[in-house]
Amino acid sequence: MNKGVYVALTSIGLAQFLKIPIHYVKTKKWDNRLFLQTGGMPSSHSAGVSSLTTFIALRRGVPTIDFALSLVYGLIVMYDAQGIRRQTGELTLKVNDLGDLMEKLKTDEKVPFEEKQPKRLKEMLGHQPQEVVGGAILGIAMGTLGHVLLKNDRKMSKNKVTWK
Repeated sequence: MNKGVYVALTSIGLAQFLKIPIHYVKTKKWDNRLFLQTGGMPSSHSAGVSSLTTFIALRRGVPTIDFALSLVYGLIVMYDAQGIRRQTGELTLKVNDLGDLMEKLKTDEKVPFEEKQPKRLKEMLGHQPQEVVGGAILGIAMGTLGHVLLKNDRKMSKNKVTWK
């Protein structure tokens, strides 16, 4: 398999694992389920794309099309992780409130209407900006480490775009 894929997947796995002790430090609650959930610190999306982009920059060079593609798509992924997905989570809170309201209406309860301010998502669907930055920093470190560890294993042909 492509070494860049190994580096990116390792970064994603490490970011997912780190969510558990970081959550514990913040809340004093150990939750292994965080390994399989989205959101939280650090962003595994950011870690994966940043490590791949860094690995490509160090291995192939910044002026290459490989780097340009990885950088542009990585920025889109990180923007989406903290922007659009976060807003989707806020919308989900509103929809969940509507479901509760409908249940109360079915039972003919008096339903006082109360506008609620969105709270931080328990589901952690999206990322706060600092979580995206944390993932990016982790990814850059992992991309650099991957490049250094795989440097001696590098067998590239000048005419080929793939790594062996």
